[in-house]
Amino acid sequence: MSKPKSMRKSYSTALGEDYPEEIKIQIGDHETVYRKKMSLRYGENPHQPAAYYAPTTGHLTVGDLEIVKTGKGGLSMTNVEDVNNSLRIVSYFDEPAVAVMKHVNPSGVAARNSPDERLKETYAKARDCDALAAFGSVVGFNTVVDVATAEEIMNSYVEGVVAPGYEEGCMEYFDQKKNIRIMKASGLDKISKWVGDPLEPLDISVQMDGSIVLQAPMLTKIKGPEGLRLVTEREATPQEIKDLLFSWYVCMNVRSNGVVLSKNNATIGVGTGQQDRVTAVKLAIDKASKRGHEDEIAGSVLASDGFFPFSDSIELLTEHGITACIQPGGSVRDKSVIKACNDAGIAMAFTDERCFRHF
Repeated sequence: MSKPKSMRKSYSTALGEDYPEEIKIQIGDHETVYRKKMSLRYGENPHQPAAYYAPTTGHLTVGDLEIVKTGKGGLSMTNVEDVNNSLRIVSYFDEPAVAVMKHVNPSGVAARNSPDERLKETYAKARDCDALAAFGSVVGFNTVVDVATAEEIMNSYVEGVVAPGYEEGCMEYFDQKKNIRIMKASGLDKISKWVGDPLEPLDISVQMDGSIVLQAPMLTKIKGPEGLRLVTEREATPQEIKDLLFSWYVCMNVRSNGVVLSKNNATIGVGTGQQDRVTAVKLAIDKASKRGHEDEIAGSVLASDGFFPFSDSIELLTEHGITACIQPGGSVRDKSVIKACNDAGIAMAFTDERCFRHF
């Protein structure tokens, strides 16, 4: 029996692939041609060959990715997916925003909370939401990265950075590590995000036997405070409204069941991929406490991608001093959940839309 290849070496070794240079997908009368953009280092795992394709028509963001610095072995499928979801998250914000990604979920997200906040500080808040999980992350920006931020990025292990651009001098810092991947992507303002935007591209989910599910893209009608329906006796403060909207946009891009805990336009705890909602709430609070944000939980806000089926989640919010929450509504127990918020003085907003993600 031959000696197996080193697992550690396999993580940085590119696999060969012989996939076609062009793919055509026809949906009804509409045919889209995809051309191979690049061979990937590997797919989800080091033994899975993979290639990355981009459509030849339409507006491109990730499909027009410019690789400024390849790093050893190039991009993997997970790298591309992290780039994609990081850009999706930061695209919702007009102010400078940063998403730190691990395994397609954000470990931390932050947007500028005041005019004098530097990008370096916004990035640090996103990273330090969960500095442990941020090890080996992909970081996405919706604004040009400046030199001070590039220097800050290099203070920890980051696999990749994607942004619309980089100031002169940034590469002096990025070149200090051979394996970091630096990418440019633009046109985030043109992708569909809001209800009323074009219903394209369609999402395609492939099942184990090759069967596929087509669905319209997930668009939100929550473009600002006017989209929220406040249902409690206490109204949310202006900062709480700001944080509720921020949390909703992040929660839209967290694996369901997902819960996001935020304060001052930055996440402090993210609970992802749970089978019940109250555990997702517990996880977000527990992460915030164990990652150095225990003093920030009181006065924070919480977003939930699905309705609260019971008031047990509200009891946790009350216990920890969380002052506002946002959720779709629609439970048969909405009245008891609203009452629990009223009894605790918690402000609650309904979005009247659900935002499950099952990537």
